[in-house]
Amino acid sequence: MPAHVSKDPLHGVTLEMQVNALVARYGWHELSKRININCFKNDPSVKSSLKFLRRTPWARAEVEALYLDSLEESAPAESEEPAFNPWMRDKTPKS
Repeated sequence: MPAHVSKDPLHGVTLEMQVNALVARYGWHELSKRININCFKNDPSVKSSLKFLRRTPWARAEVEALYLDSLEESAPAESEEPAFNPWMRDKTPKS
């Protein structure tokens, strides 16, 4: 029997994991600029943010949306070539 595969990108990702990832990526100051809520501005902590976000659906939705956007930004494009290709060293045209 095949395992159930969820198409939800947030499946298995807790709110705490999302907040920690956003803080690691942006920091509290930038996070408070991107999402205008006091728990990110005044004496921010993961614990106080989680308490607020669990009770406030609109704020949680904004955090989830920013988390998803940050995942899309950090995903490397598959069609891009690496900046350095050691195999092409001798095959570059000389001017």
